Amino acid sequence: MMSKVQIEIKGVQNSLMVVLGEGKWQDAENSLIERVNSQSGFFKGAKIVVDVGNRELSAFELGALRDHLADLEVTLGTVISTVERTKENARRFGLATRIPSSQSNLKKITPLSTEFEGEAAVMIHRTMRSGFRIAHPGHVTVIGDVNPGAEIIAGGNIVIWGRLRGLVHAGADGNYDSTVCALDMNPTQLRIADKIAVPPKRKKGEKVRPEIAMIINEQVVAETWNYKK
Repeated sequence: MMSKVQIEIKGVQNSLMVVLGEGKWQDAENSLIERVNSQSGFFKGAKIVVDVGNRELSAFELGALRDHLADLEVTLGTVISTVERTKENARRFGLATRIPSSQSNLKKITPLSTEFEGEAAVMIHRTMRSGFRIAHPGHVTVIGDVNPGAEIIAGGNIVIWGRLRGLVHAGADGNYDSTVCALDMNPTQLRIADKIAVPPKRKKGEKVRPEIAMIINEQVVAETWNYKK
């Protein structure tokens, strides 16, 4: 009988990092495959980093994991381990064994001279598929599409450099000045503070245009987004 192994998922660089909890390797692998199967819309097409901890894994075991994930359209790109033999076997398959530093290729940057303070924000560079949910107290920017079934909750503004089809809630802490911008805005539901708007269905052949939604006179109103200004 399989024992469940705890799995933690984090965002790291342009990948998803999966941290496997304590337990037998077979149980850990089965738990991971089961998780990917149950959230196929979230994982499909993703490149993942798997932290196997202090497990010593053979080349056969790592190859089997890579192939099982590939069958589910998930790419195993990196294996993190504290065991040198595991890292050696991972490298035999062309897998990375550490996460590149985000600072390694950055040149020295002169601090920005400005009269205004920056604000907390997070940027997501990927398509948000069904089941993907993010909540952030500041602003949220997505470079990619937000599909139906995906959800974004932000204390500030939400900017979608792509198609918006999911649910978004800007100004979730009650900020009426928050806005939602998208190159193609057709959300399942759009909220700003405590105001809810369900946009009308787009007419066939209607031209798609960038839009910005904001609260005007206690109502959520969408206007053309002149983002090139």
